[in-house]
Amino acid sequence: MSGLLFRDARVLNGSGREPFAGDVLVRGNRIAEIGEPGKVTIEGNTEIIDCAGATLMPGLVEPHAHLSFLDAATPHAFSALPPEEHLLATLKHARLYLDQGFTSCFSAAATKPRLDVVVRDAIAAGDFAGPRLLAASLQLTVTGGVGDLRERHLDPGEAMYTRPCDGPLEFRKAAREACRDGIDILKIVPSGDTSTPTMPSAQALMTDDEVAAVCDIARRHGRRVAAHARSAESVKQWLRHGVEVIYHATYADAEARDMLEEQERSHLRRTSVGRHLYASS
Repeated sequence: MSGLLFRDARVLNGSGREPFAGDVLVRGNRIAEIGEPGKVTIEGNTEIIDCAGATLMPGLVEPHAHLSFLDAATPHAFSALPPEEHLLATLKHARLYLDQGFTSCFSAAATKPRLDVVVRDAIAAGDFAGPRLLAASLQLTVTGGVGDLRERHLDPGEAMYTRPCDGPLEFRKAAREACRDGIDILKIVPSGDTSTPTMPSAQALMTDDEVAAVCDIARRHGRRVAAHARSAESVKQWLRHGVEVIYHATYADAEARDMLEEQERSHLRRTSVGRHLYASS
């Protein structure tokens, strides 16, 4: 087969243009041609799909994906689920994303070490259906921070959905181990959250040298860093140390917003292609 032709589609190309009638020719992983109905030239062995006027649009991108964060009443359920069952459920979740039109996912954290990596590789190999995935580490948090489920009378084992670290040496080691596992993204939690009443969202939890340590390892290994940064100070830490993806920024103050705007202006001056700043609520 030399290609795939989507015939008689209502094309929504994402440019802001109104949907229009057209044929779309795909070769390999690329759109080769878009033309008026019946005007796209094809070879004899091209597969044809008659869209019958149905809408054809680009695949959606989820920039804050949690494929292994399954439907559960509490975060403790992630830890209670054995790795084998958790992997199968995550692959099922990945197929759900794909079925809903998401063809690419940027993971915002996995719930077990290597879980994102294994799912990413299985999808890339064609063994399972799912969106293209950039795999993340566990969330690297601090003692008492978001996701620290440890209790003094219980041993949660190694199945916690976060990894508590304290001090730059512990964060550096955790980052190196995650890179060794093959992740694409190091996820850190420099601020609190509503899920941790003793560490509220407006509070910064990680120190500057802890954030700097993770960013240093990321640069050395060619990885990205993403931060759960609700507090104003955690946003400023992100800007100081080169975290590439920021989530939330809920309590960013005037100084943090000014720094973000200056960062964006500087980025636009340097190049029109490169680092992208994501913010999600």
